[in-house]
Amino acid sequence: MSVSKEEVQAVLQKISLPDGGDLISRDFVRALSIREKNVQFVIEAPNPDIARLMEPLRKMAEAAVAQMDGVDSVQVALTAHDSAPAPKSAPPSLKIGGHPKPQAGPMKVAGVDRILAVGSGKGGVGKSTVSSNLAVALAKQGRKVGLLDADIYGPSQPRMMGVNKRPASPDGKTIIPLEAHGVTIMSLGFMLEEDKPVVWRGPMLMGALQQMLTQVQWGDLDVLIVDLPPGTGDVQLTLCQKTELTGAIVVSTPQDVALLDARKALGMFDQLKTPVLGLIENMSLFHCPKCGHEAHIFGHGGVATEAEKLGIPLMGALPIDLDTRLAGDGGTPIAAGDSDMAQAYAQIASGLVRGGMA
Repeated sequence: MSVSKEEVQAVLQKISLPDGGDLISRDFVRALSIREKNVQFVIEAPNPDIARLMEPLRKMAEAAVAQMDGVDSVQVALTAHDSAPAPKSAPPSLKIGGHPKPQAGPMKVAGVDRILAVGSGKGGVGKSTVSSNLAVALAKQGRKVGLLDADIYGPSQPRMMGVNKRPASPDGKTIIPLEAHGVTIMSLGFMLEEDKPVVWRGPMLMGALQQMLTQVQWGDLDVLIVDLPPGTGDVQLTLCQKTELTGAIVVSTPQDVALLDARKALGMFDQLKTPVLGLIENMSLFHCPKCGHEAHIFGHGGVATEAEKLGIPLMGALPIDLDTRLAGDGGTPIAAGDSDMAQAYAQIASGLVRGGMA
């Protein structure tokens, strides 16, 4: 006559665990089955680390049941609730891009003193290059700097800053940002495959921006630089209306077509009551590395003229530079070095610090 489940459980109840209780009271026994005189069950530990320590206990349980009258064979498996050890920092299980949560009005970002939005009216003017280099230049001057890549359709900061890891999350809600070149960084590009397009409507864009502002543990920052997408769309509206901004910096190239769109960006910030702190003229001129000749490929002085007309400071004029492009593609912004271009970004950063804007 075979034994019953209750009899087997009574035997297992006598096997004590090192940290208190027994196999039955701690609910470690699973899938107990008895077929004729063959007994099978599983001992399931809370996690793989504990399971590795429980092999002697498994053998003890197997031997105790094997000695029972009416038992011919015993099979005891040892497993864990998790099939593999959990990493110390699991990837965030966040749904990025959901609808934004309601909020009463513009909010501060926890731990962040100042927020600077870097925008442009059109793409291709080097706004992201300026954002990354300006962040690194400010960090070199001792400022605690964050860089938020809010260019959700085309996040380029992971490449430019040389970071390709996935951020960690201790609880599936809070995001631990990454760091490179002395700058704390967050980008939607960290959460997606590099070649995967973002095909989202406005509410998802606004929700993603809200998450990256409020769920990221930015720490204590002197300044957070937000690299905006081109144009005057939902992301810009959300940032200006829902966040307490210190101000905006508009990047443009000198030619008339770029200035037409830059004026739209300036008009948007004015309409949203976000102060424009200054203009940066990018791709201002080209220095021939062989003969030293200067060529104004995109025209000359257009941004300076616009700044003077509007009464807005011209923060700097940056030339077209091959090393700047190579540095960005290589993941180490040119501002991290000590070249002439690095000094140009350092001057812009110094102006922001002296003016209390960073």
